[in-house]
Amino acid sequence: MKSENYNPYANALDGLVLKDPVSAFFKFCIEREKIRIKREKGEPFPWSEDQIFQKGRFLNVFREDDRVSKSIIKFSEGLKNNLSDLVQALFFARWCNKGEVLDNISNAILLDKTLIKERLLAFKPWCNQTAYPVESIIWRDKEYFRLEAATILFYDIKDSLSEIISKSNGDVILATEAVNSEFKMKNDFPIFMAIIDLAWFRPDVIKPTSPVPTGIGAVAFLDRLQKFLGTENHQTTCAEMIKLQTKYWPKAKREFLPIDIEYLSCECRKYYSYINETKRFEGKNIFTPPIND
Repeated sequence: MKSENYNPYANALDGLVLKDPVSAFFKFCIEREKIRIKREKGEPFPWSEDQIFQKGRFLNVFREDDRVSKSIIKFSEGLKNNLSDLVQALFFARWCNKGEVLDNISNAILLDKTLIKERLLAFKPWCNQTAYPVESIIWRDKEYFRLEAATILFYDIKDSLSEIISKSNGDVILATEAVNSEFKMKNDFPIFMAIIDLAWFRPDVIKPTSPVPTGIGAVAFLDRLQKFLGTENHQTTCAEMIKLQTKYWPKAKREFLPIDIEYLSCECRKYYSYINETKRFEGKNIFTPPIND
């Protein structure tokens, strides 16, 4: 994934002895999924004897189980048959990336640029600003900051965006690069997320099985997997990990996709960074169980 920014996670696993990163990957996934199941059943905290899982914040194993993903899926309901409106909704949702906001507005609001902005400004803040920073976009030589892009630009260019994405032949990497050749963002992660979300609704436009780019948070662990497996690159590494799922986790609720391996490699990097003592339990990293969970 294109990013000209310094990667703060590049050396997070340096010095850590991890003899079998494949086994470590699936060990993480199995325990994290057990936690989700116990929590959804209403069992009391803690849901794991693992101190890192008790104290740290981690995404769920399957993207569709995460809160923001659920909000995005719900927000985009009813738009499957109108690609331009769906693309606008998904880009808007990823520029917002805040479940509480998406849960309290309807995608019908996207038809009115003025109303969108008015409604968003009522939420303070209206987007996830710390864990999910989004830089400005350059479109046709004009700069659009995050709010203007979400409320105005995506409305105006939804047809153009849909056409660009449709020409990618279902390839997430090609689609991301094509959109960013117009947006000129240093970090194209939000573009990538909006495009891979499209696969939930329109697999004819973006293939769920498409190889995906690598985010900066996943590099360190994917590098470990690649070296261990002797694969050519991160994309072939993801493909090999999918094959190995039947050996290491045959009872998983569904087969992994390339996006799953990429984003779970980021979560594994976080987990094993705690073990490596290059990450601390502080600030937004601390998990506080809800009182009435």
